[in-house]
Parts: sequence; C-alpha cells; structure tokens
Amino acid sequence: MAETHPALNEATVEHDPIAQFAQWYDEACAVERPLPHAAALATATRGGSPSVRMVLLKGFDAHGFVFFTNHKSRKGRELGKNARASLLFYWGTLERQVRIEGRVAKVSRRESDDYFRTRPRGSQLSAWASPQSEVLADRADIELRYAAAAEKYPDEVQRPPHWGGYRLVPAAIEFWQGREDRLHDRLRYRRARDGRWRIERLAP
Repeated sequence: MAETHPALNEATVEHDPIAQFAQWYDEACAVERPLPHAAALATATRGGSPSVRMVLLKGFDAHGFVFFTNHKSRKGRELGKNARASLLFYWGTLERQVRIEGRVAKVSRRESDDYFRTRPRGSQLSAWASPQSEVLADRADIELRYAAAAEKYPDEVQRPPHWGGYRLVPAAIEFWQGREDRLHDRLRYRRARDGRWRIERLAP
C-alpha cells in the first residue's frame, strides 16, 4: 500500500518550529473544512485537575499562539491560577497533529480591542451577555441578557473588560504525521536553555 502523505524528516523540516507550523497551517487551510484554525485547549487547576475545550486560533508568530475568550470562564479562571497550558491541532484530511505546550499570558489591551472591533456585532453582544461557564436558569436567561446588551449598545459595542486575548508562549511543539502501519512520524521541538530549538524524534 503506497503512502498517502509525505514523511516528516529531520533533514527537511524547518529549523524554526513556528516556520514549520506556518507551512502546515497553510496546507491545512487549503484542504481542511470547516475550521482548520480550531484547536483543543487543555488547562488545569492549581491542583492539577484538567479540562479541555475547543478554541479558535486568531494569530501566531515568534511570540506565540493567540486565542480570545472570557477571562471569567472556566479556562480563564484556571489560567489565572495555573498559567501552563497546551494546544492541540488535528487535521484529519492530512493525518496531522500539532501539539504546543507552554505558558500563557494575557495579550495587551490594545490587541484585545483591535480584535474585538473585527468581530460581528452579534458576537460582540454575546461577549457581554454570556457569564461564560456559570449556571443559567434557562435559555430565556441568556436571551434576555443578549437583548439587554443590544439595547445598551445600539451602535458601537465596547469590549467588555472581562473579555480578551491570551498568548501561549511555546516551550515545546510536536509535529505528528500519520504513516502506514501506525509507524507515524513524531518530531518534537524543545527550547533549550540557550534559547535555541532542539529537534527530537519520538517513537510513534
């Protein structure tokens, strides 16, 4: 049976994992539907109890990977007490995964403001309406909150102070490429003490 996807080889990957991620991300955006920028975000309490949910990647560069959410949500509360987290991208069409581990910090207010202004009005209003992760009495509760936000902001919607971005600064990034007979390729980039990236092959 012929291989359907290219090998992941230490000799041909980018030396910088951000450049390697950009290459794979562009390829995923070309074929993966509907949300190639969706990733599972894993956080944990200070005591180590984990939780995971999907978020949308809104940008990445040499400084890290950015997503936005309600700071008072479960993930926001957990990140406030334990800043370590992990993102997992899965692109089934390409049989690829990317796992990113590191520390998370809030982006600047300006970055949060700039992105909030690009959101559809409905999404802006929902950021005010939803007390994310809290218990609601019923569906009518959130609909009333939304209606109140729409009445309060008939024109431009201001960003809620409890809503904004986070940046995950990677300490390790693993690239996984599915291969025949489950002999998958796994290359992990780890940042060494000198700041340089080291590439290691992991057993599948």
